[in-house]
Amino acid sequence: MILNIRIEDQNYPVEVPDEIVQGAEDYFSMLDLDMSKGWQMSRDWVDEPNVEQRCQIVCDRILTAFDHENRKSLVMYAAYILNRMPGVKAVNIDGNGEMQETEFEF
Repeated sequence: MILNIRIEDQNYPVEVPDEIVQGAEDYFSMLDLDMSKGWQMSRDWVDEPNVEQRCQIVCDRILTAFDHENRKSLVMYAAYILNRMPGVKAVNIDGNGEMQETEFEF
């Protein structure tokens, strides 16, 4: 599967093997458990992030993975989004630090 990640005017297609999208539930559950405690999303504290907000949080981590050239984390975060938001084709990540401005395309 491919998730197109757009940051500002740049498009980065990330190829994620289907077996990771379907088989990494332990990792995805660990991410969910961490986020279920609440999360600071830019200026707002969210007590119980919903699926879209969790994917926005993961997109923030994708930015960090890009900055650190961490391909393995990038693929795992993309797999999380593909797993939790079936049918998603692309994410438009706000590069200004506003997590809630990140949008998903189906």
